[in-house]
Amino acid sequence: MSPEYAMDGNFSIKSDVFSFGVMALEIITGRKNKEFYSDNHELNLLGNVWRHWQEGTALTLIDPSIGNSYTESEVVKCIHIGLLCVQERAKDRPTISSVVLMLNSEAPSMPKPKNPGFSVRKNHPNTDFSSMQDESWSVNQVSITIFDPR
Repeated sequence: MSPEYAMDGNFSIKSDVFSFGVMALEIITGRKNKEFYSDNHELNLLGNVWRHWQEGTALTLIDPSIGNSYTESEVVKCIHIGLLCVQERAKDRPTISSVVLMLNSEAPSMPKPKNPGFSVRKNHPNTDFSSMQDESWSVNQVSITIFDPR
């Protein structure tokens, strides 16, 4: 879910681009964003991919089940596009038609990605939801909804 929709209830034409970027990074890493926790418990999948991208170690994130059946430059391009799609501000994300062009180009000219939206977790992970102390969960493990007219 894009940051602008999750935080303000505003759906934009770039909300689907955000979702595409999350999905692309999940496929490359073989990990789900909502179930991923880094070793220091501060980053979700998006934050972890961003950290590895900045450190130049993004290829270490590739799902081991893929084996050696990939071209490194293609994976780097897909990670780059995925990070462009998950940027926090909708105006910084490419359009889906631009994403298609980038994916189909041999040597696409792509902007440098900025920090992704929703890349940091507030609390430490705990797979037992009944003991989570996060305000985003209610007693019966259902997300809390605030009713505001839009």
